[in-house]
Amino acid sequence: MKHRIVVLGAGYAGAYAAGTLARRLSPADTDITVVNAEPDFVQRLRLHQLAAGQEIEAPRLDDVFAGTGIRLRLARVTAVAPERQVVAVADSNGIAELGYDTLLYALGSHVADRGVPGVAEHAFHVTSRPAALRLRERLDSLSRRDGGGSVLVVGDGLTGIETATEIAESRPGLSVALVARGELGASLAAGARGHLRRACDRLGITVLEHTGVEAVEAARVLCADGTALASDATVWTAGFAVSPIAADGGLEVTGTGRIVVDRTMRSLSHPNVHAVGDSAYALGDNGRPLPMSCASAGCTAMQATAAIVGRLTGRSMRNTKLAYLGNHISLGRRDGILQMVDDEARAKPGYVSGRKAARIKGGILRMSLWTTSHPTFGLPKLKRRLAAVPDASAEKTVA
Repeated sequence: MKHRIVVLGAGYAGAYAAGTLARRLSPADTDITVVNAEPDFVQRLRLHQLAAGQEIEAPRLDDVFAGTGIRLRLARVTAVAPERQVVAVADSNGIAELGYDTLLYALGSHVADRGVPGVAEHAFHVTSRPAALRLRERLDSLSRRDGGGSVLVVGDGLTGIETATEIAESRPGLSVALVARGELGASLAAGARGHLRRACDRLGITVLEHTGVEAVEAARVLCADGTALASDATVWTAGFAVSPIAADGGLEVTGTGRIVVDRTMRSLSHPNVHAVGDSAYALGDNGRPLPMSCASAGCTAMQATAAIVGRLTGRSMRNTKLAYLGNHISLGRRDGILQMVDDEARAKPGYVSGRKAARIKGGILRMSLWTTSHPTFGLPKLKRRLAAVPDASAEKTVA
């Protein structure tokens, strides 16, 4: 009987991991199924561009996995039951269960409302393609209106900064404001913070620092100091959260629901489950938790696939470097900031900005899309046969 591998999610981490496993493991011994709710690969790193009115590629997953032997199941994951080794999925035909021998959990994250009233009802976000298109439709309607309209972006993390600058550049007829809980760009080096402020000034973005948001209403945002900010479109970018599916299924998770894994991305509570990307709580080589990011998705997916192949084939497993090197921030299409960090996650004094940084960020985005949509390219063509009895004791690690 074939070893059943089920991959939940086909984002950057899931799609790459599934293709890698298909390339490295013999189809005579393994059956790989990918479960994803949408038929297309979503470039989440570029959804703010989609919302602003630009067109971005969305390769069909059928095409991505063509020729790999991977089965694509278009369905929404509703539950995991690791004790029974099954996953519950829902599609137009109803609820069904998929059994697995090895589970790769890569469901990613979604917008977090932080318990603020009105976010779910009134705010827009850019953590999914349908959400980005919904915001785009609203911006289209505002752009057609006499006098334009006001857009309020809440959250001064990377997503907030990129969303505000992209909308301001692409929709010059709209008034854009960015609400920052603390100092804008506080995690950046002093010079990079200065560049960010100049970019906001150039694009006409109003920056409101040290401003907490208490509630979101249909046409305004209520601040902690009692003031009300008018808003025709409020975009919420104040953090991300993961699905409660892992916690509800009994997997060991953190207080925020991320699956606790060891150095090989293996669940501490259920050894036949691996987690990657935003879903995983993994410690980097510096002893700090890896942040939710595309870079973390890449290295955790590489490590998990190496571990799974090593365990199933009884071969040595090479450790993947788990490091977060810095942030790449786009400020519209022709400007950006590349900020490197040290082992303590503190900004280094040096940084790259302007068109050069924008070109670097563009190259990273193109590379991420290409490697994800060509998941088996460049990997060893030799497909490994499984060991007679795959077991944790067969896992060997080499530096």
